[in-house]
Amino acid sequence: MFEVIPYSDDKAEEWNAFIACSKQGTFLLDRGYMDYHRDRFDDFSLMVYYKSRLFALLPANRVGATLFSHQGLTYGGLITSSKATAATVCDAFQAINSYLRESGITSVVYKAIPWIYHRIPAEEDLYALTHICKAQLKVREISSTISLDHRLRFSELRRRGIKKAQKAGITIIESNDLAVFWTILDNNLESKYHVRPVHSLPELQLLKSRFPDKIRLFMALNRDGEPIGGTLLYETRNVVHSQYISASPEGKAHGALDMLFDYIINNVYSDRQRYADITFFDFGKSTEDEGNYLNQNLIFQKEGFGGRGVCYDTYEYNL
Repeated sequence: MFEVIPYSDDKAEEWNAFIACSKQGTFLLDRGYMDYHRDRFDDFSLMVYYKSRLFALLPANRVGATLFSHQGLTYGGLITSSKATAATVCDAFQAINSYLRESGITSVVYKAIPWIYHRIPAEEDLYALTHICKAQLKVREISSTISLDHRLRFSELRRRGIKKAQKAGITIIESNDLAVFWTILDNNLESKYHVRPVHSLPELQLLKSRFPDKIRLFMALNRDGEPIGGTLLYETRNVVHSQYISASPEGKAHGALDMLFDYIINNVYSDRQRYADITFFDFGKSTEDEGNYLNQNLIFQKEGFGGRGVCYDTYEYNL
């Protein structure tokens, strides 16, 4: 009843159409996003058909005998339609695993999509991972998320930062100047962590051009109109995710990020009529070393805006 085939470029339109109407797909799983760095990965994405109709997608890449939920993405488990049930998803995993064995795959590393991205409940894959695949939790990381319909009050420290920014004459705008923001981000990461941003500037510009309404940049400007901080937002169906956050030394000194997120959370996305479907603001993970290290300073800042824990889980199983 199930047929599993590898993804190929001629299936891009069918893939993208399914992502758009699925229970848990986001534009990050659209081939226009996934394929921007295709030269870095051996794509091994799968398409699952049930009675000749597309039933599920599995964004993935292969490294030797291991299949990974696509390593170029934050998440990317099994993508299904609203018709998928617990029993059919279990059957789909059996078909997928049979196909993987025949393809020489011996192990699977699976990044589940956090529940906040689900349009309707869609954790049938978690049950199948345990019941069918006998998978074990490999990595648990934690993100900080705000429920936009139940926002918590900012901490005293964050409120003081907002007042400091107001006194310094800082203003917030939406901008398309990715180059200026990327420079602030790159300088900050280089000086603090000796690393570069995951995305290069040309990559961000390419993705912004492909998804202009879904990738948004908000910047903090000083009294002279010079950018001193910002955040790049990924706006999905029901989650706004802060992909990058950074401020210059001047921005840090004057509370630029405090004012920035006050504006975004309590002005932009507080418009519940315009953004009725967007129910969560996700600051992203505050863990390193596969979740073993919690960056307490970073998560303290995010929790000060009212963020609370949502786990990003990775499972592993052998075939």
